[in-house]
Amino acid sequence: SGVLVSASGKVQLKRPEVLQADWDPVTDRHTNIWECTHQLIRILESEGEIAAGALLAKLGGDIRERVKALSYRLYGICDRKKWSDLALAYNALGQSWNEIQRTAEALPTVSDQTPKQAGLL
Repeated sequence: SGVLVSASGKVQLKRPEVLQADWDPVTDRHTNIWECTHQLIRILESEGEIAAGALLAKLGGDIRERVKALSYRLYGICDRKKWSDLALAYNALGQSWNEIQRTAEALPTVSDQTPKQAGLL
């Protein structure tokens, strides 16, 4: 799905700020929870809560809860390891979660749209 780099025998997950800016979970055939979480962080940092809510609206309910859980889990890991810049990003997503979710709930989800509206045709 393009979320990691492998070189010289090392594998590294990409940081949110270097992920594909035009990513859309509706058209991505290899979407995963890690990517959804980091795309939300990227959007939150660059465009704010409303844009993050619009992206969250494209994700199903189960995925939303898993993204939230992963973000909290990764915050705890980063905080213990003193990776402050990453911990701040996960914490910001957690602190903004209620507003992002409110925005997402006010928008139609992909399942509420016709295939053409959802960009599937």
